Amino acid sequence: MAKMKPRLAVRALILQEDRLLLVNAYPGARLGLWCAPGGGCEAGQSLPENLAREVMEETGLTVTVGAPALVNEFHDPETGFHQVDLFFRCTLAAGDLDADWTDPEGVVTERRFFSRVELASGKHRFKPDSLPDAAWGTAAALYDPLEVILK
Repeated sequence: MAKMKPRLAVRALILQEDRLLLVNAYPGARLGLWCAPGGGCEAGQSLPENLAREVMEETGLTVTVGAPALVNEFHDPETGFHQVDLFFRCTLAAGDLDADWTDPEGVVTERRFFSRVELASGKHRFKPDSLPDAAWGTAAALYDPLEVILK
């Protein structure tokens, strides 16, 4: 198998009323997996610019990008896919979740806020595993080592 270069992505940790905004991770909500909004970085844009664009595309919300909170990487040993996600603490600057919003990329079909209790209940699948610690933690940025991708 040919080695692939890692893909760089940015993700937003947006807390509102002590609840974390998550989006479905795959088109059609395949796997029932939730993740923080964000996506791949485009060359020539800063990480915060990329993140603000991705959050707007996936949620219709405008955010102010703050400090980094987590570095996570995952891979698929079968295909060689490898992604590095940089999570940033963000604050909501404008907008509300609108049921009529459509992701122009067609990836995100569901968006909702989750409480810490909901995420701890085990009823919802989310990645990375350290997401609650990163979102509600006050420590310096965390590093989550290479994980095998979920399929």
